[in-house]
Amino acid sequence: MATPHRQTASILRWLPLVALGLFLAGCATPSRTFEPLAEDRPFAKEINAFTASDATNPPPSGSVLFIGSSSIRLWKTLAQDFSKFRVLNRGFGGSQVIDSVNYADRIVFPYKPRQIVMYAGGNDINAKKSPQQVFADFKTFVAKVHAELPRTKISYISIAPNPARWSQIAQVREANRLIEEFTRTDSRLAFIDTFSHMLGPDGHPLPDIFVSDRLHMNPKGYVIWTEVVGKHLRQ
Repeated sequence: MATPHRQTASILRWLPLVALGLFLAGCATPSRTFEPLAEDRPFAKEINAFTASDATNPPPSGSVLFIGSSSIRLWKTLAQDFSKFRVLNRGFGGSQVIDSVNYADRIVFPYKPRQIVMYAGGNDINAKKSPQQVFADFKTFVAKVHAELPRTKISYISIAPNPARWSQIAQVREANRLIEEFTRTDSRLAFIDTFSHMLGPDGHPLPDIFVSDRLHMNPKGYVIWTEVVGKHLRQ
């Protein structure tokens, strides 16, 4: 029979391994099984790909989750640009704010992010939604997230002044204004103004920060976003 001294020594030898196991368990988001979306559902291919990847390679809990439309999806240097943070990219091209609402149970809640950075709204306005509807959908997203994750911070990147959609600039400005005012009502919310940094001295979009479609950004554009968003995250 082992003496009390030997039993205590044995327990102490195992404690570091137990602690390590608990630590590692907390670093990964527990996988949740989802039935694949039907192919006729909007963005089914993209969302199914995310959930399939999560099932085999669960992302860490407590990350900074970037979500929204193609400007997030195409941010290929995201992890490199924010190497001091644990970041997760769940952008899906062509999406509107309401799409992030609809799929929050699959691409938000399982990750338990400490912060969400959203870029969406431009496609909404291009689809003839009013600034007021964009604002309402963002409020719906906030309410849904905070009902499940009340401590998660949500930051909204301003809708960009894209040359290809310059005719919609009045609606873009109004949607940005409404959302910015709303974010001031809750300390868990923030508005990230990239809009003003993308304009030249003439008040028009900088001509050299977009690819040929004049809608999506090139690396120079993402340098601007990295600087502005990075400053926000560091604060």
